[in-house]
Amino acid sequence: MKKSQPYDTSHLVEDQFEIGSRGRVLRNLLHITRKREMDVIEAELYALVQPKLMAMFTKDHRFSADDICVIHKAWLGDVYEWAGNYRQVNVSKGNFPFAMARHVRQLMHELERTALKEYTPCQFKTEDDIITALAVAHTELMLIHPFREGNGRIGRLLAVLMAFQAGLPGLDFTGIRGKKRKEYFEAVQAGLDRNYEPMKKVFRSVLFRTRRRYGQR
Repeated sequence: MKKSQPYDTSHLVEDQFEIGSRGRVLRNLLHITRKREMDVIEAELYALVQPKLMAMFTKDHRFSADDICVIHKAWLGDVYEWAGNYRQVNVSKGNFPFAMARHVRQLMHELERTALKEYTPCQFKTEDDIITALAVAHTELMLIHPFREGNGRIGRLLAVLMAFQAGLPGLDFTGIRGKKRKEYFEAVQAGLDRNYEPMKKVFRSVLFRTRRRYGQR
């Protein structure tokens, strides 16, 4: 396993990587072989897709598993042929395995019946209720990790759209780095035991940073 790969994978066929990328860049429609170039393109498309999604999903919308696939395809559809489709390989982060690929579709439908049904549209009155909604939906989606690439950013996009439903401005996730990134991943892991308190702490910090950025209290 090369450290440069985004995840440890099993049953991964070689043609999923772009020829000439030395296993650093997944096979893509743009035939990009440099990871840094791909990172820039994905980031640019991520910024461009947010306003489009806000126009696509209303404040009264209840999100579904299909919507999350639509969001993924809207972001990465011009880059990867498989964008918007559930992954076919098992993935892990370090020694932590996410849901097995064969269970992803079932788990996404379960997510739709539970967290997405309970917490969207995200129109709760109190900040604690909004934080709970964001934390639960985000944690459960991250544990599934439905796509081959871009799961963290898809989770953030869903949180941004939910926050939009709650009348909040675009969430500021820039504080999740260094030690905070480790705490974030530990919060995801805590979700295995339905313990969402660590992720609530993460989103409290996100909302605090967001309001400070926009001059709100």
